[in-house]
Amino acid sequence: MSPLLEVEDLHVEFRARGSAVKAVNGLSYTLEEGETLAILGESGSGKSVAAQAVMGILDMPPARIAGGSVRFRGTELLGLPEKKRRTYRGAKIAMIFQDALSSLNPVHRVGDQIAEMLIVHRGASRREARARSVELMDRVRIPSAAERVNDFPHQFSGGMRQRVMIAMALALEPDVLIADEPTTALDITVQAQIMKLLAELQAEMAMGLILITHDLGVVADVADRIALMYAGRVVEEAAVEDLYARPAHPYAEGLLLSVPRIDVRGRELTPIKGAPPNLAAIPAGCPFHPRCPRARDRCSTEVPELRAVEGASDRSGARSEAPSTGHRSACHYAEEVSGGR
Repeated sequence: MSPLLEVEDLHVEFRARGSAVKAVNGLSYTLEEGETLAILGESGSGKSVAAQAVMGILDMPPARIAGGSVRFRGTELLGLPEKKRRTYRGAKIAMIFQDALSSLNPVHRVGDQIAEMLIVHRGASRREARARSVELMDRVRIPSAAERVNDFPHQFSGGMRQRVMIAMALALEPDVLIADEPTTALDITVQAQIMKLLAELQAEMAMGLILITHDLGVVADVADRIALMYAGRVVEEAAVEDLYARPAHPYAEGLLLSVPRIDVRGRELTPIKGAPPNLAAIPAGCPFHPRCPRARDRCSTEVPELRAVEGASDRSGARSEAPSTGHRSACHYAEEVSGGR
């Protein structure tokens, strides 16, 4: 059977002053039904642009999809006429945007904004859509939903606005939900509440969930797999436990070493040196090599392929000569990284 969502060798670029900014540079991943895939990476790695390409909401121009494929249950979405694409957007694949305040219309009541989805896509009457809006707001645990349906976005806290965005995304009961930095600008307690809510709704509706974030801590308890992006492509893909226990790419290793840990005292954080590459002039070879402490001559000339990791060691130090199930890394020396921690 075809995966629920399949992105293959996706390329997205922006033309500016005669040069091409390669925001997404050969991205590939799959999402199965009921699975939670976390897409991680620093700002500028192409996470959000790729999500917008999947949704079909990129402004073109200046954006241009230079190649690749996006398939929903085996149906190719790229190249579909806009009228046909709209039947997938929201109804089959929905998205929660990272800034709820700017994503919601400030001059319309939140109930009307949720109801619009049902009126346009389902042909519901205004009365039916309003009643359903109250149900959805109650479902995402907005207190006194029947009264607050008449409020404007500025009358909600940041966490409650994010819940409104989740209600809008769930209005048409999509098969795939893309959450783009859903906990940005929220305090840690509210972050935990939003992540718990997403996990519960995902399990309840058996959706495929794509969680886009730069925060390793956010995904630790909710994701099944992680796809780590750098310079517009996946550099490591693994089950959450595998990536945290035995990262096989120096970028993944560096990210984990730069995160504070409450179980380790007295250890200084080890930051990743340098800055992400200029996407208009991505370095030859492995794009991470200018920042990589393990880089060798080969790294500056040969682009590493994403391949299964062999001989990885677990936390006990035991090693396996067989490829780790589902664990792939785009590093020439992945076995040395995963086995030498």
